[in-house]
Amino acid sequence: MLKTVRGALVEYGVAVPPLAFVFDFNPETISRRRSVSINTGTVPGTRGGYDFALPSETPRASQGVTAQPETLSLRLLIDATDRMEQGDQVATQRGVEPQLDVLRTMLEPKSQGPAGVQTLSSLGLGGDRAFQRYASASVLLFVWGSHILPVFLTNVSVEEVAHLPSLVPYRARVAIDLQVIEGSNPFYRVEQVRQVVSAAFNGQVDIPVAVGGAG
Repeated sequence: MLKTVRGALVEYGVAVPPLAFVFDFNPETISRRRSVSINTGTVPGTRGGYDFALPSETPRASQGVTAQPETLSLRLLIDATDRMEQGDQVATQRGVEPQLDVLRTMLEPKSQGPAGVQTLSSLGLGGDRAFQRYASASVLLFVWGSHILPVFLTNVSVEEVAHLPSLVPYRARVAIDLQVIEGSNPFYRVEQVRQVVSAAFNGQVDIPVAVGGAG
């Protein structure tokens, strides 16, 4: 049986309050998805792309490609039972509600105030009018093992499965959807380098070469 590892979502910004969601989770419960849209030619005699014969000609097989941002989905069980048994007063009184509230706050649009401090846009502290608050989504760092990915939190689904007498949840199943922020930011660049280096460890493979035109 695999041991759980620690993961985290940490807000990357000057926020009030500073937000961090730390959890135990099994890497087998993560889903990663990425897709590309390929623009191909419509030259007669080809199907799905322009013809090519040599490796140097393969770029013309498609006339362009658009990569969609990678998305990740996590399924977590948040449980305060152990902390309650250890006498943790916050867990005893509040269960997992503080952790759930961190996720909800991360999901809320933010507005930037003085000195770059970010607050909830719904509080109206960024300006007198809504359009003056410059609302934006929080940039988060998804920390998982050797990975540190900049992400947007796009969806949070919570199923509360056990409650204290006060009806505060102390156990919940949480589904989280993330969108990776791809670009020249330092976190994504490091991840890209790590990916290339890791791929090199796959070793050499035999590449089939088709020879056409034999009569």
